[in-house]
Amino acid sequence: MNRAILFDFDGTLADTLPICFYAFQSVFKKFDNKDLAQEEIKAMFGPSEIGIIRENLSHADQDQAVELYYEQYSDYHNQFVKQNKEINNLIGYLKEERMKLGIVTGKASRSLEISLKALQMDHVFDVIITGDDVSIPKPHPEGINKALSQLGVPPRDAIFIGDSDADIQAGIQANVYTVGVNWLPDYTAPEFTYKPDYSVHSVSEFIDFVTQHTSK
Repeated sequence: MNRAILFDFDGTLADTLPICFYAFQSVFKKFDNKDLAQEEIKAMFGPSEIGIIRENLSHADQDQAVELYYEQYSDYHNQFVKQNKEINNLIGYLKEERMKLGIVTGKASRSLEISLKALQMDHVFDVIITGDDVSIPKPHPEGINKALSQLGVPPRDAIFIGDSDADIQAGIQANVYTVGVNWLPDYTAPEFTYKPDYSVHSVSEFIDFVTQHTSK
């Protein structure tokens, strides 16, 4: 039986990609006068939002740009991001099954805390690893390895769920069972270059999968 289930966050646990795109577009428009398409922003994903701005913004005042990102992310979060009943039910089901739950995300802790509080998920997870907690972002497995170490769960007893190639690649390198998902309206990878152990297109599919494997 799998004892721990780790989730990516953006596009996996919450439909937060639209607010991420909006906040980044606001920053690059104001400071570099660039109109970035969503695909251009996706190509920057990997580091935290702070890392993305520092690595890609030409303007010298990067600290102010970071503050604008968080201002936009916080002020417009409820406009862009809604609670998802299916995801909430999934978390409740996994809790009932006594699974240890974790998040391994490239987001910085500041934006993750905004989202978790807004979505009433701030007291749900047994471990949270953000982009602030690792020296190398996904697809490196550092974040997954840290989460498993804190949980005291070996890789063979863990699942990592994500919506991007970086998630699947990190899971493969961490020797955990990987699940690729595109069950939310907005997700990163329409098709996975790195093949996950299992792919699902709906939350109910994953619940069926867990039920089958925990009943054995």
